[in-house]
Amino acid sequence: MSSYSQSFVDLTRAALEMCGVQEGETVAVLAQGDQRVDYARTFMDAAQKLGATSYLVTLPEVSSSLDGSFGAWTVGATPLARNRPVIEALKEADLLIDLMFLLFSKEQLEIQAAGTRVLLCIEPVDLLQRLFPTQEIRERVEAGEQLLRQAKTLRFTNEAGTDVTYQLGHYPVMTQYGHTDTAGRWDHWPSGFVFTGGADDGVDGKVVIAPGDILLPHKSYVQSPIELTIEQGRIVDIRGSVDADLLRDYMAAFDDERAYGIAHIGWGLDHRARWSALATDTRGMGMEVRSFYGNVLFSTGPNGELGGTNDTACHVDVPMRNCSLFLDDEPIVLDGDVVVAEMKAAAGTRA
Repeated sequence: MSSYSQSFVDLTRAALEMCGVQEGETVAVLAQGDQRVDYARTFMDAAQKLGATSYLVTLPEVSSSLDGSFGAWTVGATPLARNRPVIEALKEADLLIDLMFLLFSKEQLEIQAAGTRVLLCIEPVDLLQRLFPTQEIRERVEAGEQLLRQAKTLRFTNEAGTDVTYQLGHYPVMTQYGHTDTAGRWDHWPSGFVFTGGADDGVDGKVVIAPGDILLPHKSYVQSPIELTIEQGRIVDIRGSVDADLLRDYMAAFDDERAYGIAHIGWGLDHRARWSALATDTRGMGMEVRSFYGNVLFSTGPNGELGGTNDTACHVDVPMRNCSLFLDDEPIVLDGDVVVAEMKAAAGTRA
């Protein structure tokens, strides 16, 4: 085991406690190939220290590289789809620790439907520690959840020219605060944001991705504006210079018209997360920059986690700075700052 194993066991034990793991429960750990061997061992050790039964399933095939610097980031298709015995076994677990990224897959939804709670964990250990889930973040995210559930429309803008409106109420509201203690619920450690989706044909307007906004999975800061024209829930035009060319070519490579659909929309609420994180550290899959306080998280592609039918493998997340977001014309975020009291971070605590 690695040199950080004991401290990581303590950290994962605390995470499992936040997930409600207790004596007599079953914690399954799902991995692939030789990836995250230390993670698997420490989660199982931590579960046993809490009196739970733990076991590891390692799939021989590695589906993609989510945290490296090569390969297209494809979502939804995993080796688990061809392994019915493992799916059935995981449906019997109380908690599944996902070390391979099942999100957007039909298999994950089936496991959740059986009542298994799922925690995805693939980020670097030091980030897991620094952005360890807290009750404060959970309360802030759940306050946003209540506002989103009541809203009929979401509109967001920026000075670069963004002005787009989502018709809400067709999809559920999703929360991410880094732990899950509710049967059938999924979360990702670390996280700190809330989101939903507009109607499939109910997103219209323009999104201008401005310099300093972030393209994921590219793990890059945009240098020149990218202008997206959206009509009835679909991107119909992409304009700009080199950054626009890169995004256009990336999406076209999937040869899938569903790649141009609009997925989720929401905002970040973790005051500890840093917008600048990717400038010096490109490990992991970018959960810190998805969560930074006051960002508007714009997304394209699959919406299966919301219950939709778009299961394209092309998924792009864009954490955007200095935006304003409104629910039924009431301000939630203004120029990158959260203005609702129940979601505001205390003065002087932001990263």
